[in-house]
Amino acid sequence: MRTRKRAFWQILCRWIYKKIGWTYGPLEGIETPKCVICVAPHTSNWDFIIGKIFYTSLGCNARFLIKKEWFTFPLNLIFGPLGGVPVNRSKAALVTDQVTKEFSSHKKFQIAITPEGTRKPVKEWKRGFYYIAQAASVPILLIYIDYTKKEIGVCGLFHPTGDIRNDLQVIRTHYRGFNGRYKENFIDV
Repeated sequence: MRTRKRAFWQILCRWIYKKIGWTYGPLEGIETPKCVICVAPHTSNWDFIIGKIFYTSLGCNARFLIKKEWFTFPLNLIFGPLGGVPVNRSKAALVTDQVTKEFSSHKKFQIAITPEGTRKPVKEWKRGFYYIAQAASVPILLIYIDYTKKEIGVCGLFHPTGDIRNDLQVIRTHYRGFNGRYKENFIDV
């Protein structure tokens, strides 16, 4: 039953994705069983909706972090099945520990995180996605959303080296040339 339900949602999302005019970019690495998915540019609330449709259309189900305050009735009935992981964001170290435990307790676990942490322009990305990948010993799947081309795809699979400053610089270069819904809100390097 679960497989038929998943197939239904995959077909529906593939149809919606194409109907709204979006295309698929490179998809190499999308089947990585355990990874942190770094999604950028993030300039609009539409990123979540289009990104979720994209990922579901591929037959994948990435989890995502959501403030625990949003995970109350009746919203928990929506965010739970969509893949939400409720977290207390006031304690960053606890979030890293919580997500790392999720990786160790699943055969397949992918979690999508927007490194900008906001839809507004930021010069410096938040580092939580990196710390989670490093603590869980998993790679970072680099997924872009390009509103100019109406395309979502994979622009790399990155393995953290422990040199966070250099690694973040390398990761950010993968996102050069991609445009968010509001181009002025994405600062690339």
